[in-house]
Amino acid sequence: MERMSDEPARWSQATVYPDMWADPDDDPRNSEGPSPDGELATLQDFLTNYRKTLRMKCEGLDAEQLARRSVPPSTMSLLGLVRHLAEVERDWRNWISEGDPLPKLYGERDGDFEGAVAEQAVVDAAYSDLEREQAATDAALAEHPDLGKRVGKDRIAVRELMVHRVEEYARHSGHADLLRERIDGRVGQ
Repeated sequence: MERMSDEPARWSQATVYPDMWADPDDDPRNSEGPSPDGELATLQDFLTNYRKTLRMKCEGLDAEQLARRSVPPSTMSLLGLVRHLAEVERDWRNWISEGDPLPKLYGERDGDFEGAVAEQAVVDAAYSDLEREQAATDAALAEHPDLGKRVGKDRIAVRELMVHRVEEYARHSGHADLLRERIDGRVGQ
């Protein structure tokens, strides 16, 4: 007798390579040709691709699935990650600013995760917040193309901030892999 399970069956949308998230022709992260020239272009390319990875891991899910805390006892959800990264983008801008820090988007500590509730308006706002904060941080950093330049009150090197941005998105893309697999079984890099 076969047992019923709450475990979703593992699956991939890819047909060319079964361990991939999408087939190469459908993967927006894949780019033909040579890799970028230079350190700044390479960092920006990695950041762009990890941002796309997070978005891909959230595609095709409804508000309930995005808000689901699928790896208990963790409070993480895919929606919480989107909100968290919007908050982090704002925080990074505070690092490079000489002025007063911008207020938190979602209130007190962990508000980004705790406020990630299964409402379409919250989902839409989270994506809007993320896009706005990414664009603002990108614009602020574009004013400092010298990776060795130290900026902000704490005199952080632009290089350190760029590497940290890549690391943050990469780490959370790994979290998104696990969260998504627990939601509907979809796997792939």
